Amino acid sequence: MATTKITDTNWYPEKRLVVTHISGDLEKTDIEEWEKSFKETLEKIEDNSIFKIFINMYGFKAIDINAHKRFREVVPLTLADYGWKVGYLNLFEEEEKTMTYITTRGIRCVGAAHSHQDETKMELYETKFSSEREHFFPDPTQAMLWIENLELTN
Repeated sequence: MATTKITDTNWYPEKRLVVTHISGDLEKTDIEEWEKSFKETLEKIEDNSIFKIFINMYGFKAIDINAHKRFREVVPLTLADYGWKVGYLNLFEEEEKTMTYITTRGIRCVGAAHSHQDETKMELYETKFSSEREHFFPDPTQAMLWIENLELTN
């Protein structure tokens, strides 16, 4: 049974919240489409401001290793452009050493919620990599509730 493909990102300025959603059995080209949507949405944020983000990967499955490799780099590299180090990047020591963190147009990410259906992975990430400003959830509803209620701080 085929799953519905979702590769979109939205900006909610009144909440200072970006919600990026990727779901379904996806190929490398789908990942690239999602990345384009993600980056185009971030361009809508006004200069010298802050935002928080919900990365909703619930239902996502890469159909092959090329799609998985492409997917794996999108979130850490994109958020590094907004001063955010994704917690799970610590899993990839060599890649982490090469990361550069900047604030594109003075914009900074100040909080992140991640959701994925792999409960074991989310529990591991929550235990090892969560912080006061970043959490990992197997339930997208809980993730959205948490990130919406996260206070914006500089």
